[in-house]
Amino acid sequence: MTTVADNRLASLLAEYADLEAQMGDPELHADPAQAKRVGRRYAELTPIAKTAAEIEDAKGDLETAEELAGEDSEFAEEAERLRKLVPELESKLGELMIPRDPDDSKDVIMEIKAGAGGEESGLFADDLMRMYQRYFERRGWAVETLEKVPTDLGGIKDSSIAVRTKGTPEGGNGVWSRMKFEGGVHRVQRVPVTESQGRVHTSAAAVVVMPEAEEVDVELNMHEVRIDVYRSSGPGGQSVNTTDSAVRLTHEPTGIVVTSQNEKSQLQNKEAALRVLRARLFARQQEEAEAAAGEARRSQVRTADRSERIRTYNFPQSRITDHRIGFTAYNLEQVMNGELDELLDALAAADRAERMGT
Repeated sequence: MTTVADNRLASLLAEYADLEAQMGDPELHADPAQAKRVGRRYAELTPIAKTAAEIEDAKGDLETAEELAGEDSEFAEEAERLRKLVPELESKLGELMIPRDPDDSKDVIMEIKAGAGGEESGLFADDLMRMYQRYFERRGWAVETLEKVPTDLGGIKDSSIAVRTKGTPEGGNGVWSRMKFEGGVHRVQRVPVTESQGRVHTSAAAVVVMPEAEEVDVELNMHEVRIDVYRSSGPGGQSVNTTDSAVRLTHEPTGIVVTSQNEKSQLQNKEAALRVLRARLFARQQEEAEAAAGEARRSQVRTADRSERIRTYNFPQSRITDHRIGFTAYNLEQVMNGELDELLDALAAADRAERMGT
């Protein structure tokens, strides 16, 4: 009997074959954006197609080994190995076929903003940015600073970066698949450099992570975007440029405001701001679509509520706690040095278990 899973697998394998044919067509590469989308989808489906082929090969080998097992003990041993291998591969295929986030292959725009706690919050925001950048270096991802507004003490008041994989992400697992769990309020407990009495203070910084939107993802009417230019400023508000190179974009239908002053060129700042604006509009568009569809399930490890406290960094105890999944570790120094895989693996596993209904 043909099952729903069988039908879905057949559909995915047919799509994979079609994508493979498209990638061999020179006309596809005349459109870099379309070629990129086809390449990413092909990479997403490759593990499924590869595992399905391994299952068919293993089943064929098992049938042959069982036929010859009575004549040769080596074939009996091989048959026993294959009997264990087939269900392992089928389980792997079942996990690969769990409906995935359609944005997993995308790059991201990440914003970090100082929150409650004055100058200490800005210093912590800078520490978070450094932590993430060290992690990105470990992964071999490319990082581009789009905006950075410093505080008087050298912290970060507001910042945004673009993070990209180099080439097509393996298995369709782009930056978003790894970093989408990081959005929310990050709280720190430590003795600030501004504290003379040695008392532990609590402050916070906000992290926003959004899939980087391509032009086809968002319909952006530039007639609805107000563009203001002004002079860049640094800590304390002093001017750091003699020309009006900083750009402020206001999307009038939604009221979303994006500023960029990191580059010396007004055109470069405008392009950087547009990338952030598209990402914010894309995120808003997705949230509205989910609400309209009455989606009952909201992943416990990736919430749309950006004001939710998701994690605490306790420096006196060298403890890091993720409140969504009850994860606690006492390796804060290593985490702040960019060793995030253990934490991100735990978040991904919790999300995967939830999607599997276990």
